[in-house]
Amino acid sequence: MKRILTAVILVAAVVALVLYGPPWIVWLMDAVFAALAAYEYRALAHEKDVFIPLWWLLAATALIFFFTVRLPDFELPVLTLVTFILLAWSGFRAPLDRVLLDTALGLFALIYIVYPLTLLPLIRAHEDGTGLLLFLFVCVWCGDTAALYIGKAYGRHKLSALSPNKTWEGSIASAAGSVVFGMTLYYLGVYLAPRGYTALHIAIPAWQMVILAIILNLAGQLGDLLESAIKRGAGVKDSGTMLPGHGGILDRIDALLLAAPVLWYILLLKDWQTLFR
Repeated sequence: MKRILTAVILVAAVVALVLYGPPWIVWLMDAVFAALAAYEYRALAHEKDVFIPLWWLLAATALIFFFTVRLPDFELPVLTLVTFILLAWSGFRAPLDRVLLDTALGLFALIYIVYPLTLLPLIRAHEDGTGLLLFLFVCVWCGDTAALYIGKAYGRHKLSALSPNKTWEGSIASAAGSVVFGMTLYYLGVYLAPRGYTALHIAIPAWQMVILAIILNLAGQLGDLLESAIKRGAGVKDSGTMLPGHGGILDRIDALLLAAPVLWYILLLKDWQTLFR
């Protein structure tokens, strides 16, 4: 019940935010979740005697989100700057055998967690962005749910040593769930658009959306497995305890961290093709 109640509240809040939230609220809430997930990652790193300064992690997260919104051309220079700051801090304060690890894992937090989450408001601001962002969430959420229940009930063949509880049966069900529920959302947008509600409309052919759902699902499953590898390497079961019944925030967004960049890169490729027609 705790797991279901938490999921219902989170899903309702995210959907309402995507559909009706002003851009600055979306950016702010996204940045807060990025900071919380990065904080959990920092705790995982500490399990392996790697120290990432909290002040640096929060400041770097805020800077990357700010420059993504206001001055996107400065994203890479800012990322380089905060990395050099961490290197200098670690070089003068940490034991010398920890300088490389502290700096490298601190930078990885920004690449693995913070940058992918900055893409969510960018996707929303894209053409048909509201529908595309909800489509991304549905593919990730419903795929994960299908994998959980079908895998528990019928799973017999192990998928990967990275996550012993995952099975091929669950993985196939996950892809099918993403397609079924993703296309349900897509056709809901098609139905509502002529009736004056265009927020869910996506001007992409249905067959391409089916392929997109499968690609996003596979990216999400890979993201889930990679986060499992990080946790197993740190010797912990969950990334945290912030979400009752679900573990940590990082546990709930692990699939999104890979699926969101994949969707963004596909949109960039689509825009690039349109530009050179």
